[in-house]
Amino acid sequence: MAQQRWPVSRRTILRGTVAAGVLSAGAVAGAPGFAAPPGRRVAVLGGGVAGLSAAHELVERGFEVTVYEARALGGKARSVGVPGTGRDGRPDLPGEHGFRFFPGFYQNLPDTMRRIPVPGNPDGVWNNLLTVPEARFSRRDSDDILLALPDSITAAQATPDSIRETLAATITTAGRMPPAEAMFFANRLMVFNTSCDARRFGQWEHTSWFDFVRGHERSHEFRALVSRSLTSIMVAAKENLASTRTIGAMGEQFLGNPLGLGNDGGLDRVLNNTTNTAWIDPWVAHLRGLGVRFQLDARVTELVVRDKRIQAARVNSGTVEADYFVVALPVEQARKLWSPQVLAVAPELAAMDRLLVDWMNGIQIYFRTPLHISRGHTAYVDSPWSLTSISQNQLWTHKLPSFGDGSVADCLSVDISDWHSPGVLYGKPALECTHEEIFREVWAQLSAHLNDREQLIRPADVHSWFLDPGITWQGQRNANADPLLINTAGSWDARPNAHGAIENLFLAGDYVRTDVDLATMEGANESARAAVNALLDVAGSSAPRCRTFQLRRTPELEPLRAVDTDRYARGLPNMFDDRT
Repeated sequence: MAQQRWPVSRRTILRGTVAAGVLSAGAVAGAPGFAAPPGRRVAVLGGGVAGLSAAHELVERGFEVTVYEARALGGKARSVGVPGTGRDGRPDLPGEHGFRFFPGFYQNLPDTMRRIPVPGNPDGVWNNLLTVPEARFSRRDSDDILLALPDSITAAQATPDSIRETLAATITTAGRMPPAEAMFFANRLMVFNTSCDARRFGQWEHTSWFDFVRGHERSHEFRALVSRSLTSIMVAAKENLASTRTIGAMGEQFLGNPLGLGNDGGLDRVLNNTTNTAWIDPWVAHLRGLGVRFQLDARVTELVVRDKRIQAARVNSGTVEADYFVVALPVEQARKLWSPQVLAVAPELAAMDRLLVDWMNGIQIYFRTPLHISRGHTAYVDSPWSLTSISQNQLWTHKLPSFGDGSVADCLSVDISDWHSPGVLYGKPALECTHEEIFREVWAQLSAHLNDREQLIRPADVHSWFLDPGITWQGQRNANADPLLINTAGSWDARPNAHGAIENLFLAGDYVRTDVDLATMEGANESARAAVNALLDVAGSSAPRCRTFQLRRTPELEPLRAVDTDRYARGLPNMFDDRT
């Protein structure tokens, strides 16, 4: 696709003049130079989902874009080869930070995926997504729940009665809770779903999910499935810390919209191959074809401020000068760049120090025989480490025997969401376990859930395992190169907008204020769109703005939200909230 040039104002060109002695974006010390038109050069600092999304939107609008990445393109989303495992021309076994999960309510990211061409795919990378038909909720010493997931929606299903009936059936079937507790939870969902925006931000943003569902009053079964599963297992949050506004919005998508009405696709989708093969590699190739430059092994160390603008960025290989800078680094890396000089111009960025990061990392276990656990994701409800998994060979077009030494028939990709609770085997949290101990502990917790009725996994079938390389043993505990932003009640006030007081600085990352409001690939992509739109405004560009999508709310409840607007303004509780 040819690049289309969009006009910029004379003022923009003048203020983008290169300072003497500083290299242009697209060139670092010791690297080939690249001459870009004044006022059009953008340095994207970080090559994860946020950085690639920003580069994609910018280059399509005629900007000259260079992405600077310290490690590997794709960030936490990328797949990682297990070093030294390939034999006889086969690639290394595929590992990953954690399995990829694309809920149907994602809209921004799928829009980008449709614009990444793949031969034979009419909708590009998007066609590499497939809907899984079921989810398993595995209980220790108890019957497991296999929940069928709807694949498509028909007009006949899209009625208020069918929505209510499906919601009730979902809670009853998935929860297996006593009717009174199921009814209580349905009522709490109704409270949130009928809450106006002012109440969501003014009350529920500052209320933990655990308090909202009154976890201290409920049964163990209720806390395990409702309080814990919707937070630490489903979205890597913590029920006693996460805001009701955020977790409630996720419940609104999964449970308040059980038919997936208005979704981009099926409720639960995954890629049909390793992440790099199915998505990241075609994306990078497409961006290169559009003219994006990539500089790897470029770690950003400083932003140079002059006249309330970013004059340059220091990287380990030299100095980068550009007209605009998009910081697309994870929150724990981005806030290291907020020097006294940066904060003097944008003091609001100091609040980012209050944002919490925690760990959610994966381990892959490779088997010599196929697995028959679930045709989708499995949540191990009683596992101390909040484990979830998916068996991958059943889903991939390139089957696992074509990797490694040819003897691997399946891979159970497991996410560890709780690194702080003691395990069942060593009595230690994952944070304090060696890598071998982590594998053995994960195996013990999986076995307790999967082998209590029939033997679904056997030690004799294990070929090998691979822990996320971001986890490194430091002698007494692990370090993590890739922590994850954790939503906490009240954290919205500490999260920045995509653009602030520094005119040519823009932020893209899942910590930036977005509608999805969660550490997700969708949040990273949505924030990049907001950053690009702000950049276009500052540049005086006439290019079309990036489209942004909002989470769905049940339209039948809109009149009740209007009523709640008045009630909240008068200091009254939501009409369905019986809390006194």
